[in-house]
Amino acid sequence: MQGIAKALGLHGKQLRLTVLQHMNKGIFSWATLISRIQSESPAVIIPHMGLENITVREILRAKGEAQAGAVYWCSTSHLVHEAVKHMTAQNVGALVVLKSGDEKQLAGIVTERDFARKVLLPGRPSEETRVEDIMTEEDKLITVTSSTNILRAMELMTDEHIRHVPVFDEKVVGMISVGDVVRAIVDQQHQEVKQLKKYITGDYY
Repeated sequence: MQGIAKALGLHGKQLRLTVLQHMNKGIFSWATLISRIQSESPAVIIPHMGLENITVREILRAKGEAQAGAVYWCSTSHLVHEAVKHMTAQNVGALVVLKSGDEKQLAGIVTERDFARKVLLPGRPSEETRVEDIMTEEDKLITVTSSTNILRAMELMTDEHIRHVPVFDEKVVGMISVGDVVRAIVDQQHQEVKQLKKYITGDYY
């Protein structure tokens, strides 16, 4: 039962840094992130197992993205306007970008922040700008695998100042965001608190 307390004791500073670094960045603010987490179902997303035992795979399963092909994507030749419409329709903040003509090969990632900084602010027309012109290219991508621990994923996001990370197991199998990681940590904490309350009130013998 001390798993969460121990993990937060060791990594609490990292979590706070992650929160601070992602406040008011891009189109969505931290307030929006909190609102999303609170508005979602309070049902447990990952069984209580301790942060040290939770991997990216558990997050993808909880999101329903563990199945093959459950990846939101666009191609390098798509217009930014089309990519943003796709993000909006799927309620996601980033898309994996696949190479035009070879939709099995990863080309990069495009995010809401790319749209805000490289299209909105300079006043570029999204209907005339291609995704390949604003995306983060493959050689600059930070990725994780489905077996990466979520605390390690959080550390990567903080160190690299990023909010979305593709999950790559020989091929792209999903995407996680800082919101996914924070929600998983908070969910585990809530479950541990419930267990502590049961212990205190005598439900455990």
